[in-house]
Amino acid sequence: MASHIVGYPRMGPKRELKFALESFWDGKSSAEDLEKVATDLRASIWKQMADAGIKYIPSNTFSYYDQVLDTTAMLGAVPERYSWTGGEIGFDTYFSMARGNATVPAMEMTKWFDTNYHFIVPELGPNTKFTYASHKAVNEYKEAKALGVDTVPVLVGPVSYLLLSKPAKGVEKGFPLLSLLSSILPVYKEVIAELKAAGASWIQFDEPTLVLDLDAQKLAAFSAAYTELESALSGLNVLVETYFADVPAESFKTLTSLSSVTAYGFDLVRGTQTLELVKSGFPAGKYLFAGVVDGRNIWADDLASSLSTLQSLEAIVGKDKLVVSTSCSLMHTAVDLVNETKLDSEIKSWLAFAAQKVVEVDALAKALAGQKDEAYFAANAAAQASRKSSPRVTNEEVQKAANALRGSDHRRATNVSARLDAQQKKLNLPVLPTTTIGSFPQTVELRRVRREYKAKKISEEEYITAIKEEISKVVKLQEELDIDVLVHGEPERNDMVEYFGEQLSGFAFTANGWVQSYGSRCVKPPIIYGDVSRPNPMTVFWSTTAQSMTSRPMKGMLTGPVTILNWSFVRNDQPRFETCYQIALAIKKEVEDLEAAGIQVIQIDEAALREGLPLRKAEHAFYLDWAVHSFRITNCEIKDTTQIHTHMCYSNFNDIIHSIINMDADVITIENSRSDEKLLSVFREGVKYGAGIGPGVYDIHSPRIPNTEEIADRINKMLAVLDTNILWVNPDCGLKTRKYTEVKPALTNMVSAAKLIRTQLASAK
Repeated sequence: MASHIVGYPRMGPKRELKFALESFWDGKSSAEDLEKVATDLRASIWKQMADAGIKYIPSNTFSYYDQVLDTTAMLGAVPERYSWTGGEIGFDTYFSMARGNATVPAMEMTKWFDTNYHFIVPELGPNTKFTYASHKAVNEYKEAKALGVDTVPVLVGPVSYLLLSKPAKGVEKGFPLLSLLSSILPVYKEVIAELKAAGASWIQFDEPTLVLDLDAQKLAAFSAAYTELESALSGLNVLVETYFADVPAESFKTLTSLSSVTAYGFDLVRGTQTLELVKSGFPAGKYLFAGVVDGRNIWADDLASSLSTLQSLEAIVGKDKLVVSTSCSLMHTAVDLVNETKLDSEIKSWLAFAAQKVVEVDALAKALAGQKDEAYFAANAAAQASRKSSPRVTNEEVQKAANALRGSDHRRATNVSARLDAQQKKLNLPVLPTTTIGSFPQTVELRRVRREYKAKKISEEEYITAIKEEISKVVKLQEELDIDVLVHGEPERNDMVEYFGEQLSGFAFTANGWVQSYGSRCVKPPIIYGDVSRPNPMTVFWSTTAQSMTSRPMKGMLTGPVTILNWSFVRNDQPRFETCYQIALAIKKEVEDLEAAGIQVIQIDEAALREGLPLRKAEHAFYLDWAVHSFRITNCEIKDTTQIHTHMCYSNFNDIIHSIINMDADVITIENSRSDEKLLSVFREGVKYGAGIGPGVYDIHSPRIPNTEEIADRINKMLAVLDTNILWVNPDCGLKTRKYTEVKPALTNMVSAAKLIRTQLASAK
């Protein structure tokens, strides 16, 4: 019985790629140094899977930034502003597209389906010239083969690539991106020909858009694409991989009727209805790659349950046509549980990271083949039973409080217009008030202080003194820049979710459970294993300390319940909304304590609200109802004079704008500049927004520093569709990933632009 892994984490068990990338970007190491780290990581990954007994091992899932950008490079679809002149695309052009450079901005970045991973959105149009410009897929296949590992090269499928793209700037919004299919397929044919010549016997096309709601025209594009590729694919076994949700019935029918395709990969963890489609009719003679091991969470697989599922599928597709697989790439989970030497032993027994999931896949395949490891299965069953019966998972008081939420929508008593009037009388802010999103640069010295405090190398008193000094520096800088509403810079926080999870019950933490978010950015999601509550105040000390340093309003900075949920590894033994309501009640206590301590502006970030939106439209309303409700719970009982902000970033918000309004926040700051001000189009189309709003005026994920005129131009575009009295001026997102040499001039220009527009508005009266 064969086994398969859809994809594997790229960063390395100790984030080796992250540090190599950042060293290269900072000019401290060469391209050769970066490539050496990458080569060693790939070799280690392939060897690990081969040693575990995996038959179908993927290649070309490694990336220096993201796999969609890799495909853009493969197709030579480089926007003109990067001045690429042809030939093999190198690091300069590649990273300019991803991060921007001193003269041009980066391409748009957005969330990869409903995950916290991001991809660089291709910019295409009728004049885009496609040419084979990156041989990465072939080179990596040859690299693995030279090491004695015959891999399955993985490509982003041609139809999904186009459906994930957007019309380039200056191209009509309604430009049919699928009309470019005939232009990109010749490049795919060249890649396929080179892979065949190199000896590949399998090829995997990732077509995750098949899980979306697709109309007949889009489904027809899949038929057209794979029919056109059929002769090129002759002699190869072709796997089309889908993941993250059920494949709709019509999409399943289209996919399974493709004559050029040998095998179909389905997510059977999040796709339980797909399982029924397979059982009701699967094409004879085709392979089923059954994704039974969860690639998006860290819980050990219930091996007995998965084996039962596989045995039922074996009876349908045949023993020699069933392949055990992961539900999706393992890049969405942590790398290796072996590195967690300090994790509670009971909780650790409940978990499986990427390395352990590879073993689970192999164990299931062997069990199906009659080589069941009885001891391994028995240990797994014992761990499953331990988790179900552990008293640390359940808190009856918390469950009772969450159940009591039913029957109320938890809205503030006064409408937002009246609240804004009351807040302005107290805050006395100018027109176009300026602020930032929360974090300031996390310097090497600051990280050292936190690291030494955690290692108990410095005392609590020394730690508090150091953090206070950092807050004072950030407050003074903002006052010098003349920013209106200040933040304390979050120097005590390594991560906006981890910080809160460490202080909430029901959470566990890893030392090395890093997961890639984008580029070199990694996050370490907490593990929600039980009922959630807040034993003690979490931010009040730092917020009041910062407020004592200035007469200007100081934001209390919190992460919202939906974002904490979506950026954690969440327990899978109860519905997600129940866990979210528990977190909301914990944050509600913190909001009320901040208000009682004199904090007049409180920001409750919901950066990940859009990210959790289900991929199928039929499921949207239910999710948005409980997600928005959870946010409202956090601040439903505070005074009209306390101003509630929220923040969202790097997703497409236009389709949920009415739910955003329904959150009933006083002010929302929201990513806007990197997505070419896409957000503003919703207001041009007539949506009325009465609360305060700050669409970002510059992209913080790029080292590029915008000038005053550029920012002023953005503000004027906003004023064309938004009332002057509700508009705020702020960056796209927090500043923790930037350097002070970038932050100071960028914020200086931002404040100057706001003052310039204020002067123009005053003189126009």
